Amino acid sequence: MSSDPWQRWLGPLLSADDGADAEWMSQFTLSALGQASRWRALPPVRATLDATAKALQRHDPRLAQTVFGCRFANPVGLAAGFDKNAVAAGIWQAFGFGFAELGTITAQAQPGNPKPRLFRLAKEQAALNRMGFNNKGAAAVQRILQAQGLPPVGERPLVLGLNLGKSKVTPLEHAADDYASSLEALAPLADYVVINVSSPNTPGLRELQDETLLRQLVERLRGQSGCPPLLVKIAPDLADEAIDALARLAYAEGLAGVIATNTSLDRLGLEQRRLLQTGRTLAEEAGGLSGVPLRARALEVLRRLRVSAGPQLPLIGVGGIDSPQAAWDRIAAGASLVQLYTGWIYRGPELVPCILDGLLQQLEHHGLPTIAAAVGCGLPWQEG
Repeated sequence: MSSDPWQRWLGPLLSADDGADAEWMSQFTLSALGQASRWRALPPVRATLDATAKALQRHDPRLAQTVFGCRFANPVGLAAGFDKNAVAAGIWQAFGFGFAELGTITAQAQPGNPKPRLFRLAKEQAALNRMGFNNKGAAAVQRILQAQGLPPVGERPLVLGLNLGKSKVTPLEHAADDYASSLEALAPLADYVVINVSSPNTPGLRELQDETLLRQLVERLRGQSGCPPLLVKIAPDLADEAIDALARLAYAEGLAGVIATNTSLDRLGLEQRRLLQTGRTLAEEAGGLSGVPLRARALEVLRRLRVSAGPQLPLIGVGGIDSPQAAWDRIAAGASLVQLYTGWIYRGPELVPCILDGLLQQLEHHGLPTIAAAVGCGLPWQEG
């Protein structure tokens, strides 16, 4: 799917809150992408994917880097939450991504929260979601990934991360067993694994960001045989002291990196914004806010992490990135990699090459040889 049909057909549907149902549109798109991934070797499908890749990929060695032992062709990835069941794992590189994070995946299959649970805030280029980790479960996702005939880890055209969460029915005191079960099933298929302890839509989950509980969880998972590089994804709503403590933990426990940030329970100035579908204000609605309103806070958390953790811990920036400048700001502040979700939905596939072209222009403006040299450089975005 190149950017032209996206803008022609889907773009208008995304320009208003009361267009086609947001979750239905996501599922419709994913169904088509899943079929394309499963049958990508067939000549008609291959031809379409090749044409898409030609339009959207950027092959430039300056964009490549090795982070936590994985070779990334470029620093722009798909964030977790879109391809929850990894159905399109075999084709995300055709859309220009250097990596894709799939999930969130739980040990047990679960339907998620009652619908409606995903809402567009088109004017603000934002979304509210309370999906609740709806997915088919680790065993089913393992089968889905195997059925796509992916190359082995380390030999793929893009890096694949798997994002793991806690099953809703699992008590908090048994969370480590729950995560460990998913990791055991999926570790051989993952380039890296993310411990998601920051979604606001599973009761009690964010308690696992407590330093003591998180340390126990990390120690349990890192001790498993064949554990890939292990990262943790944090919430934007943490206090500074908690961010500092998490940075210390990441260093002490040898985590491969930290992803900042998940969606926010803070309404970020949109408390009185009313959802057309429910008639209630955001202050009255449950769920996490994503997109442009989150951008400033996500950048602030990333900067705090970089100061607390020092320059060695890899960081992935996510939250409100919908332009080359937003991506550059995150990298200049210390992110080795960035991820897109809400911005990619609104802007379409053209956003990835747009960002990559913009990053290359900034490297030239600042006289930097590679994107790795830009990480944490603190240099401002230059127009023109």
